[in-house]
Amino acid sequence: MTKKFSYILITLFVLIALVACGKDDIEEPVVIDEVDGEPMIEVIEPEEPLIEGVPSPLSGIYADEEKVNRRVVAVMFDNHPSARWQAGLKDAEIIYEFQVEAPYTRYLGLYLINDPESLGSIRSARPYFVTKVLEFDAVYVRAGGSEQAKSDIINNKIADIDSLSSSNKVFWRNNDKKMPHNLYTSMEVIRNTQEERGFRMTGDTPVFVFNEEDKDLDGFVAKDILIDYKGKNTTKYIYDEENKIYLRQKDGKDHIDEIDHSQLFAKNIIVQEANTKVIDNVGRLQIDLIGEGKGTYFTNGYGIDIKWVKNDRNGKTTYYTENGQELSLNKGITWIQMVSPKVDMIIDEELGG
Repeated sequence: MTKKFSYILITLFVLIALVACGKDDIEEPVVIDEVDGEPMIEVIEPEEPLIEGVPSPLSGIYADEEKVNRRVVAVMFDNHPSARWQAGLKDAEIIYEFQVEAPYTRYLGLYLINDPESLGSIRSARPYFVTKVLEFDAVYVRAGGSEQAKSDIINNKIADIDSLSSSNKVFWRNNDKKMPHNLYTSMEVIRNTQEERGFRMTGDTPVFVFNEEDKDLDGFVAKDILIDYKGKNTTKYIYDEENKIYLRQKDGKDHIDEIDHSQLFAKNIIVQEANTKVIDNVGRLQIDLIGEGKGTYFTNGYGIDIKWVKNDRNGKTTYYTENGQELSLNKGITWIQMVSPKVDMIIDEELGG
């Protein structure tokens, strides 16, 4: 046998071996029929992802039906610089920021589907926060309050969990902060206390309208939104184009959650104007939440002008577009900034403006 012939045989053997080894790695198309002697190939369409649970009326986010059917819990958060940063605020589905005695603001976080392991620091009530608790038929978690707020809570028979009438098993102090900015609890404790005190476990939650699919606004560009409450008290939202959310800053610093140091964010921002006036020498405020007024809605880097209407203290606040349709939100966390008409809002079309 010549060397040339031996070389040809070896080469053929190697080629046959390679083809045989790779045969199992090639995915053959499935022939399901023939048309005019030509094979038809079955095309397998990708399956739609299975959505489990039901949508939350507060955020449109899908969750276990058992959780969605629970009663809303409204937590009163301290926002004094000595209280920062808050724990568990990132898990609220709707958060209100209201002015209190100048120059500070305070938060009311509404919870339905999430159960943060830590909530704090907790602070005292004001009458306009009580109005929101009534609107959402919520269990109210607080630490005392103004005399008018405490009277309103009693007269309206609110499901109230107040630190001043609760044991240290319900509320406790965090030694990493100074009093009175260090009062904490947890959602597990609050839910257990709700049941122990005989409060209704389900509530009458107003339902927001949500888009089925994520939707951009036909409005003006809004990449940076700055709300200036004066007295070095500012709230800023910076648009994250990749994730289509607004990252939150407070007084020029990233607003983070104490639990995991993640930055708080909003999918939806509503800036709601309400007539506001000082009513005593302490600087307490009256904020008119019943009636109607102007507002602005932001999502996905755009904004539109809106109108709000609330007919009575227990009734839902409904937001409308300029053409009179009820506002439809994108699914996700909503921050509602309650502002006096005198508060300045600066909107930039470019990031870093």
